[in-house]
Amino acid sequence: QVQLVESGGGLVQAGGSLRLSCAASGSFFSINAMGWYRQAPGKERELVALVNNDGTTTRADSVKGRFTISRDNAKNTVYLEMNSLKPEDTAVYLCNANAKTRPFVPSRTYWGQGTQVTVSS
Repeated sequence: QVQLVESGGGLVQAGGSLRLSCAASGSFFSINAMGWYRQAPGKERELVALVNNDGTTTRADSVKGRFTISRDNAKNTVYLEMNSLKPEDTAVYLCNANAKTRPFVPSRTYWGQGTQVTVSS
């Protein structure tokens, strides 16, 4: 099993910055992509950013130029640096990892509990 623990959420004024962290622990063979999703009240969960184990990234258009995703493979940790935050960024941010617990088995997706990010205007 893989456990994902997020940290770094909170309340910030518009234009401010936050840094989210998500550390993976447990028994696993390999971790492929790691990323962040978010879900605002009454809205569907959406992809924010994703980083593969080769360092390539994907970001939602709404966060390009403001958010940066990075990863420390030695620590099995993914980070989301969020700058120029807007009230519409307010949501629960959930960490996501695609991992294998053993060789030669299909990978599966794991989720963290989520961390609240609130941006006041």
